[in-house]
Amino acid sequence: MKKTKIAAIDVGSTKVCTVMADVNGDELPRILGVGVSATQGLQNGLVVNFNEAKQSILDSVREAERTAGNKLESAFIGVTGRHITSVNNRGVISISRDDKIVHPNDLKRVHEVVRNIKVPGDRELLHIIPRGYTIDGQAGVKNPVGMHGFRLDVEAHIITAAAASIQTLTGCIRGIGVEIEDVILEPLASAEAVLLDEERQNGVLVADIGGGTTDLAMYKDNSVCFTSVLPVAGYQISRDISIGLGLPFELAEEMKKRYGNVTPTPDKGRKMPEKNITENGHNISFADLSEIIRVRVEELLRLIVLQLQQSDYLKVLPSGLVLTGGSANLLGIAELGSRITRLPVRIGMPITLYGVSDALHDPAYATSVGLLLWRGRNGNAKSWRPKGVGHVLSGVFRIFD
Repeated sequence: MKKTKIAAIDVGSTKVCTVMADVNGDELPRILGVGVSATQGLQNGLVVNFNEAKQSILDSVREAERTAGNKLESAFIGVTGRHITSVNNRGVISISRDDKIVHPNDLKRVHEVVRNIKVPGDRELLHIIPRGYTIDGQAGVKNPVGMHGFRLDVEAHIITAAAASIQTLTGCIRGIGVEIEDVILEPLASAEAVLLDEERQNGVLVADIGGGTTDLAMYKDNSVCFTSVLPVAGYQISRDISIGLGLPFELAEEMKKRYGNVTPTPDKGRKMPEKNITENGHNISFADLSEIIRVRVEELLRLIVLQLQQSDYLKVLPSGLVLTGGSANLLGIAELGSRITRLPVRIGMPITLYGVSDALHDPAYATSVGLLLWRGRNGNAKSWRPKGVGHVLSGVFRIFD
């Protein structure tokens, strides 16, 4: 079987990661090249300087191309930002033909109904993901085609984004000569890389704590039912360290990564630092550093719980909370997360892929890996199209396996 070249570009607030791979049929992608560059021109997932952002993306792409030994022509793109909104919508149709059998055309009709929501001119549809079908009150139907009934319902999770933000980001990428395969909400991509099928079925929340945003996606009955983006993440932790301890921001970021521990107790795999830490002529208290990080992480975890807007979230999420993203590397964050949320908490490591992939086995690269895996779960159906060219097609919908 012929191998297909695929690529992903994760444009984050602190780094741009480009991954090039090939895939053979239903096999997992094999990594050919990885390029990582520091992000310039982005803030909280939004482009604030077009030329700087474009150059950061170009640097990442060129590094990946050098590793892979071939040119990157098109890629799956991750998107996030506070401008993202989502809603669950329901569509209903009647089966009017005499045999009362659901045909593919009926499926198409109900999809058209559920997508018929009013989207302001300044917004774009990113995803319309069916959660499940109901026939004459029988819920939990995965594929209604061929079944008998008088009424067909579908519930879908619909995600929209600010058109200007999407067009600016895609303009940066097209400006360096890379075509766009699809635009994917980043927590959906991260979920592809770190969640287990059992967790998706039972009920789980994934929180990707990046540099500028914390991206949330909740799954129940093997489908996404809630997504949200918080403009609070690793940057705010580093900023608090910088202000609280009087350090340059870059040094605060480095100390967070090297010594950060939200539960400063001895760890088997790591010798705890002395009472004071000296770096680049700055002397700080390890206890003060840990306390600043703990307070900010506690606040973030409480914000995550508030986003759920459900008093019974403990029952809805028996598989708990999966933390991923760069800030999930903070020692003790899973233990603190469990204490604050009262949920089972684990760190989400992206699935291991073959090839030049050593650097990707880290929560910081969950989105990058997930963007590659998105195609496998969703087939060739594209979620996004530029405005004016039929940017939402019936192919957005997929039947659950």
